[in-house]
Amino acid sequence: MIGVTMHIRTAAVMVAAVLTIIGCSNESKPAPAGQQDSREAADTITEQQAVNNDSAEESGGYEVIATDLESPWSIAPHENVIYISEREGTIARVEGQELTREAVNVKQPVVQRGEGGLLGLELFPDFGETARAYAYHTYETEGELMNRIVVLERTEGQWNEVDVILEGIPGAMFHDGGRLKLGPDGYLYATTGDAQQEELAQQLESLAGKILRMNRDGSVPEDNPFAGSLVYSYGHRNPQGIAWSNDGNMYSMEHGPSGSPGGHDELNIIQPGLNYGWPAIIGDETSEGMEQPLYHSGNDTLAPSGMEVSNNGDILAAGLMSEQLVRFSPDGVLEEIVLDEVGRIRDVRFHNGQLYVITNNTDGRGNPGSEDDRLLRMELEQ
Repeated sequence: MIGVTMHIRTAAVMVAAVLTIIGCSNESKPAPAGQQDSREAADTITEQQAVNNDSAEESGGYEVIATDLESPWSIAPHENVIYISEREGTIARVEGQELTREAVNVKQPVVQRGEGGLLGLELFPDFGETARAYAYHTYETEGELMNRIVVLERTEGQWNEVDVILEGIPGAMFHDGGRLKLGPDGYLYATTGDAQQEELAQQLESLAGKILRMNRDGSVPEDNPFAGSLVYSYGHRNPQGIAWSNDGNMYSMEHGPSGSPGGHDELNIIQPGLNYGWPAIIGDETSEGMEQPLYHSGNDTLAPSGMEVSNNGDILAAGLMSEQLVRFSPDGVLEEIVLDEVGRIRDVRFHNGQLYVITNNTDGRGNPGSEDDRLLRMELEQ
């Protein structure tokens, strides 16, 4: 089990709290109209909750490393520096406890609309020599929102596009996916949402509602499950978290449906070429040729985003609507709340034996405290 040095509760109390706090079914929390029609959108948060965000540090369990982040999305660490993508199109550089905001110059302007913007950020393994990173961002072409993956190079305190890896990923106000990770096999993986067109998730010719796997130049690996295709798995609604265990299992977290029924957020083990069911099945439903999740939240809501897997296989998942960081066992049992009372949590990343966490209260869906958004560091056993 991951050891938390502070902010500890018994497992039984943790699980009960998960069911209570996460347990906001869409029957009791109908999706608001307009822009708030998103599984990430929380109901109105009270002023007291904002005070809780300010004072949660006093309860222990984490250290505040940086404040005043602006709609942060992805954590990308390198040595003693943490880089964080911000959805409006900047990258925050945190060294020690000093934050510098750096410009991102791309050939298709970043469009921060709905859930889009500058999302995934993954540094090259040789970042110390190349100063290069992969980035996933939303753009607009011919009046339509799309997403693209580019290579950025950091030069003199700003980031410039130097290569295009992939363009034309369907985008929308909601369900843009956006997570980028280099897998243990050396390939680049990307999650894409269904772009509010559910049927695309089942169409292998579409890049929407998929987990993609590509060579580092964007070409198709010879051993991908579908010849000539970047599609690695399909039938996804809006996956925003991917991570690998030391024994090679690939995990994904994704958002379940809005409205009624709601909830049914998923933790999946990803296998090449498999169909994960959206929109045909959710939860415990079955259909020939479609996979059931390792875990689903039933009518409750986590609204998961970033995730990590510890050395012993424990799975950590950031929750937006639930405002929690939770831990699953390797076989998908929800075991405890690791962190709460900091507002919405967007991403988590192990680095140098510690866990880094970013809150996400400034994107219009939370109620930010005076220092939000924040980069937190927790002393956990990786």
